[in-house]
Amino acid sequence: MDRNVQTLVGKVVSNAMDKTVVVSVERLVKHKLYKKYMKRSKKYYAHDEKNIFNVGDTVELKATRPMSKTKRWRASKLISGIKK
Repeated sequence: MDRNVQTLVGKVVSNAMDKTVVVSVERLVKHKLYKKYMKRSKKYYAHDEKNIFNVGDTVELKATRPMSKTKRWRASKLISGIKK
């Protein structure tokens, strides 16, 4: 069981590559002057060994060893969406 592994939750925005999905993760950031919360998003490349995740699925990402120049995450489980 992975105890101290960093995890993120985001939505799949692309699955065009083989064994890779692009996941957009949103977070809320407080504006320094106006004190209002703003949405900020960042895209992460994640490893998808069996190509099971589709665009629109909400998935959990886990940090892993570097698999390529940009890929440092693994799509570990489907949170919501349609399973293949």
